[in-house]
Amino acid sequence: QVQLVESGGGLVQAGGSLRLSCTASGRAFGIYAMGWFRQAPGKEREFVATINWSGGGTYFADSVKGRFTISRDNAKNTVYLQMSSLKPEDTAVYYCARARGALTSANLADPGDFGSWGQGTQVIVSS
Repeated sequence: QVQLVESGGGLVQAGGSLRLSCTASGRAFGIYAMGWFRQAPGKEREFVATINWSGGGTYFADSVKGRFTISRDNAKNTVYLQMSSLKPEDTAVYYCARARGALTSANLADPGDFGSWGQGTQVIVSS
């Protein structure tokens, strides 16, 4: 069973940047789409971004489009979320997730499309 470990969260001022990382254990990382979700206190988990298995396709929530980028290094079993121009409303616990099916596109945004989840990393954006 794959294990996903996120890192890189922290406290940042509005307008600043952070890069989150998610490293997966086990084999076959490179054949699965990977996604990032977030959950703010009292709110449901929401989609942030997805990258397809090869890194050639990405998909973003409208709320982060143009500010966040997603990338992956299959040789390192790691997916990244580069967050720029951060806003207080980006404050949340950020989770990475692996798609249920192999070799899918990046057009996955429902939590049900993902079968493995990390424990999350906290991001706090101060105003």
